[in-house]
Amino acid sequence: MSPTNSKPAPKRGSPKPNSRAANKGRQTATGRNVSRGAALRAQKQAVQDANRVASQYLDAAGKQTDSQPAGKPGPRRANVIDDSPRLKIIGLGGMDGGGSKNMMVIEYQNDAIVIDCGNDLGVDLPGINYGIADTTYLDQIKAKIRGFVITHGHLDHMGALPHILPKYGVPVYGSKFTIGRVEEIFENFGLPMPDGFELKTVAMNEDTHERLKLGEFFIELIRVTHSIPGSTMVVVDTPVGRLINTGDFRLDPNPLDHEKTDSARLEELAKEGVLALMSESTTTERPGRTPSESTIEQSFVDIMDNAPGRIFVGLFSTNMNRVQMIVNAAVHHNKKVAMDGRSMVSTLEMAVRNGFMKIPKGTFVPIANAATMKDQDVVVVCTGSQGEPNSALVRMSMGDHKHISLKEQDTVILSSTPIPYSGNDALIRAMVDDLLKKGVHVYRHETYVVDNAGPLHVSGHGSQDEYREIIEMVKPKFFLPIYGDFTAKKYHIDIAIQAGIPRKNLGNFENGDVISLTKDKMEVTGQVPHGTVLVDQTGAVVSTIVVKDRVLLAEGGLVAVVLTIDKRTGSLLTSPDIISRGFIYMKDNEELMNAFRNELRRAVTQRFKRVDLDRFKAELKDYVTHFLYEQTQRSPIVIPVVNVIGGRSEKANNDIHKPAGAAPEQPKTPEEIALEQQRRFAQMRQRLLNQDARVD
Repeated sequence: MSPTNSKPAPKRGSPKPNSRAANKGRQTATGRNVSRGAALRAQKQAVQDANRVASQYLDAAGKQTDSQPAGKPGPRRANVIDDSPRLKIIGLGGMDGGGSKNMMVIEYQNDAIVIDCGNDLGVDLPGINYGIADTTYLDQIKAKIRGFVITHGHLDHMGALPHILPKYGVPVYGSKFTIGRVEEIFENFGLPMPDGFELKTVAMNEDTHERLKLGEFFIELIRVTHSIPGSTMVVVDTPVGRLINTGDFRLDPNPLDHEKTDSARLEELAKEGVLALMSESTTTERPGRTPSESTIEQSFVDIMDNAPGRIFVGLFSTNMNRVQMIVNAAVHHNKKVAMDGRSMVSTLEMAVRNGFMKIPKGTFVPIANAATMKDQDVVVVCTGSQGEPNSALVRMSMGDHKHISLKEQDTVILSSTPIPYSGNDALIRAMVDDLLKKGVHVYRHETYVVDNAGPLHVSGHGSQDEYREIIEMVKPKFFLPIYGDFTAKKYHIDIAIQAGIPRKNLGNFENGDVISLTKDKMEVTGQVPHGTVLVDQTGAVVSTIVVKDRVLLAEGGLVAVVLTIDKRTGSLLTSPDIISRGFIYMKDNEELMNAFRNELRRAVTQRFKRVDLDRFKAELKDYVTHFLYEQTQRSPIVIPVVNVIGGRSEKANNDIHKPAGAAPEQPKTPEEIALEQQRRFAQMRQRLLNQDARVD
């Protein structure tokens, strides 16, 4: 910026302060000058990068707005209104991202049901706990919705119910265990339910092939093996034809609970005719077959035979079959079992209450007692196999657990593998590092061969041979791969073609696609609003705009500039105050800060009296952005604060509080008003500067 006496004031539209000429001769921290345009482009790129990260999880309004011309946001409504006598299948979640926030809508004229209502636990954004499906479209068809049908009790299939179900007030249908899980998450949900809401649940018997009527639909549940009890397929008989949603499954020939997939019933339905099969696609890239759960039972017995110290087993909180297996091994070795992890204890209590677990009396002891028991007498079953922050096993590995301090010769068994698409590998590795540093013996499924142990985990999902077997067993006319990302669904389509499904009768569909079915044809006839709603640790919804700001702050930090200017003279009344958060440590950059203040003084001198206040703030923001990028090659969020002191008349308006007959207060002179404003601002400034040592 040039001194004010070196050239005339720039006209509107002329270059702003910090032009190329003004920069001439100024030595920057990076050793080079950068044009204002380059600095603003860098800032724009940072904003675009933040948008790209956060926009993976846009809600329906955000998605439509992004697709509209600037300044013309799209309406939150379906692009196609179709009440023709066609059956419609719409994925509001689960058709991308590895099969998360699973939610499928089945709609026929005036009736609709929703299959699954899950959350996305793989959202990696600052302060976000999980995502749920945007329900804008459900709001539009609220009068049609007859119920929610849940395939099984994992959170990615039913965890969003406390957020979504109260808006519609319809019953939830599922197996006995699944309904127990639904009631459990409502009991443990941290936020109050809306006034008048009452949870209505219907437990269906999957063994007797019970059929219930919901509007124009009949629904039936079919037992399948998965990694949680009570897992089912959902059969929906519609006026157009029969649909089957597989939920999550594997075809285990020897499950621990002896509850095999009901293949006989599937074959019966196939003979009657199946219009469309909607099959989950989580592990379609894995060849062969998934091993049986029974293959790992002996591994726990063998480790308990040889372990020199206490035994800790980390696993998924809902895997009650695996808990039963560990209880059996512990009882075999005359050991007691302690459990830790709120979600695991809650699920266990529900499972025992409903008769899904067989626990000998006296087997369980409180976790607080485990620390005082002899090492050979106790097995601790806990959450944390995925390295989740604040989980029981992670707190033990870090030495922060309330009751347990790990020691040398203890044994930790991780009876799981990283959840696909979650990025948990690094968390698990860091936890294993902490365990090994303590001299703990660690057994993992990934390394069980080199650890001289047996296998410690089997997947709850099938492999390619099982996916093909279901298709060949059901013999559907149309095939829809669901609950997986595009790549996984593409592999599933290849499997379906090998199983004899014609190419014209299948498709790789996306969230929001309206898949219309007649007896002879399947086609996409439109799109409905869809997207992701983000939820924080408290259960509250977080705006995507807020998340974008968090991403920007995480990348570049924040710089606030506070200027106090005399309105009459246009000069600074105090030295510019600069506040930095997450950008630089100011005490280590005094030379830069001094140069920054000098530039701010020059900006005020040159521009404040020549443009209106709003334009001055905008120019100041661009100017600061340019200067900081030129000096540091970084683009923080910039917040300019301009306090204008003096030149404003103030009239006392509190005469009604004065005693009767009191003499009216004499109006203050402009000088007195200015002094009073300066005094108040000095107090405010002092409070601000005393908040944190990082304020310069």
